[in-house]
Amino acid sequence: MASRSSFYFVPLLLLLMLLLSSSATAALASKPSSAGSGAAGNATARLRPGKELLKYNRIRALLKKLNKPSLKTIQSPDGDLIDCVPSHLQPAFDHPKLKGQKPLDPPERPKNYNFSISDGGSRVGEVVVQTWHATGEACPEGTVAMRQTTEKDLLRASSLRRYGRKPARRSVRRDSTKSDHEHAVGYVNSQQYYGAKASVNVWSPRIGDPSEFSLSQIWVISGSFGNDLNTIEAGWQVSPELYGDSNPRFFTYWTTDAYQETGCYNHNCRGFVQTTNKIAIGASITPESVYNGRQFDITLMIWKDPKHGHWWLELGPGLVVGYWPSYLFTHLARHANMVQFGGEIVNTQPSGSHTATQMGSGHFPSEGFDRAAYFRNLQVVDWDNNLIPAANLKLLADHPGCYDIHGGSNGYWGSYFYYGGPGRSVKCP
Repeated sequence: MASRSSFYFVPLLLLLMLLLSSSATAALASKPSSAGSGAAGNATARLRPGKELLKYNRIRALLKKLNKPSLKTIQSPDGDLIDCVPSHLQPAFDHPKLKGQKPLDPPERPKNYNFSISDGGSRVGEVVVQTWHATGEACPEGTVAMRQTTEKDLLRASSLRRYGRKPARRSVRRDSTKSDHEHAVGYVNSQQYYGAKASVNVWSPRIGDPSEFSLSQIWVISGSFGNDLNTIEAGWQVSPELYGDSNPRFFTYWTTDAYQETGCYNHNCRGFVQTTNKIAIGASITPESVYNGRQFDITLMIWKDPKHGHWWLELGPGLVVGYWPSYLFTHLARHANMVQFGGEIVNTQPSGSHTATQMGSGHFPSEGFDRAAYFRNLQVVDWDNNLIPAANLKLLADHPGCYDIHGGSNGYWGSYFYYGGPGRSVKCP
């Protein structure tokens, strides 16, 4: 079990800083008001012990809210702590509608679930492994595996109030060239949808600025692209600010108001109900795809339970991760009107130019297999709970000189596309 001795060190350190700050402030205040009083006042203003103490108290309160009592803690080789939390104590059960309940059993999967398309060769492997599995330890039955949030995670955050959320946006339209969120996606929007499935290969794209991220995911969308937008999202992501490193990590997200005030990543708010002790949402994925080498992908499926209306998530062949309760949503309480597959990055325009943050493998789709990132075997769930190929797929790259997308269809991969790019370059100034 991992030691938490560092947990108690920080309060002592902060107390010492507070005492030193108070002593310095008193000494400065006792000096005569002279030509040096301005410098003394500036020094006092810089210390701000009250402000630091307030921030510390907020951090402690948030950690208590996010980290639930665990039966066991596993130290991952990548530095993560994985808590084995009794399933009924996870953050979702802080919601009044779940108080006293237990996680539901998975519903039946969509019809044609066992239908699969060949990977087209031996150079593609399925990934259902996370780095913490290398310890050989497992969470007990009746618990869920949860990545522990640390003080370092919160200290990296640009805002404690919005910790674990995507930045609020003025526009979330996927066809906007003015947003700081850039996309290369395939999408369908010609009917009502009750789920989606696809395989996506895993990479570790370079991030140009710590506040930016790069992700590859499935979006299940309903509502307009105004403030009533509902989304369910799952895939892999590299986000140094959120996780503290450049590892690709399995993640989930949801919102009901276009990322304004509702929803969050992973378990950073009461929302997603986890049902497995084998996967920790937010933990790193291994192995990664290799340029000009072996490719590794994950298969994701999101589908709506026809009986209870909850949206379920499966990772890999048969591993059900959990569900988003139907009461979280407005439009998605009924169905989705769009499904998207693809990549997204944040461009903060460091130094006034386009970011060097990569999407996918960091290479353009024209380089093809072994080099570019891909989505394959794109499918959707129809009104009768049938899993069917995603027909009439549209492709969109809102900044094709930076990140592009090329698609097709064949007997090996069904409907598929390659996507991504390097970010700042001659084509992307």
